Amino acid sequence: MGSVKEIEIIEKVEGNRMGTGRFHFSDRYSVFDWGQMPDLIEGKGVSLCIVGAYFFEKLAEKGIKTHYRGLIDEKGELKKLNEIEKPVSIMEISLVRVLKPSFSAGKYDYSVYKKEKGNFLIPLEIIYRNGISAGSSILKRLKSGEAKLEDLGLDHFPKEGEKLEKPIFDVSTKLELKDRYISWDEAKEIASLSDKEVEEMKDILSIVNKTITEEVNKLGLENEDGKIELAFDPDRNFMVVDVVGTLDECRFTYNGINLSKEVARQYYRKTDWYKEVERAKKQAKEKGIENWKSLCKIRPEKLPVKLKKNIENLYKSFANELTGKKFFDSPPLSEVISSLAS
Repeated sequence: MGSVKEIEIIEKVEGNRMGTGRFHFSDRYSVFDWGQMPDLIEGKGVSLCIVGAYFFEKLAEKGIKTHYRGLIDEKGELKKLNEIEKPVSIMEISLVRVLKPSFSAGKYDYSVYKKEKGNFLIPLEIIYRNGISAGSSILKRLKSGEAKLEDLGLDHFPKEGEKLEKPIFDVSTKLELKDRYISWDEAKEIASLSDKEVEEMKDILSIVNKTITEEVNKLGLENEDGKIELAFDPDRNFMVVDVVGTLDECRFTYNGINLSKEVARQYYRKTDWYKEVERAKKQAKEKGIENWKSLCKIRPEKLPVKLKKNIENLYKSFANELTGKKFFDSPPLSEVISSLAS
């Protein structure tokens, strides 16, 4: 079980053979690597499932391989999105191995990836950034010296709200207890990738970015940034895994108003709990402790009732208008945006 969805194993992964699994999307959510937060966001799970299916099927039309097999309807049958009339929360996928790096003396050891050819999750999150939105980690990392302009393909220090002429392609770890931004050289090293494979990853990211941008632009939204995850199939061909294009994986805006999980992040950034999370992460890094959460002395509070309702409607209305089908009884997206702005 993850903080957002559970995986049901239908057929186990064995050696060089992929397995079959099902994502069961829940109404749970997570921010700042905390894991399950105290609220459930009603309708979130089915929204993520539907939106994820929508983008997987769009990518298939463009020749991008993914682990998506279809949706499971109320009769337990495998269907495509256009065959579904009622919202569902179960997606069938192909499974690959998850090879976790070991941790000792304050460091992760990724040597396991040097021994394997295929059929495994690549231990990276691949990120695109089309602009510098409020809350973007780019500004903080540049100011602290954690990132350099040249590493991100920039020729100037960006401003909050700036639209980039060329997307930034960024990368972080995936299987560490706290996601860590790294350089492309380090990404290549820890995942044992060739130069050609790194470029192919970026090509796939570019197509995903363009596909999502085209679709949300139809709704009047800006695709600020987002992430994908990749795996190797048994023949070491890339395939897109997890889900893409959802309000959890992407940051969309309308006239500067955030329309994603960032809404919850913005609320929590003003709380004492967030300050404690930042302190605990810093302390854990200094002391070489993997479980930073064990150092936290405060737990997160619940969302305000009105904000929670707005977030629920955001997930539902986005799924309705993206797919053009009335899966949920929720207000038009324009009304949800107005409520979030007020």
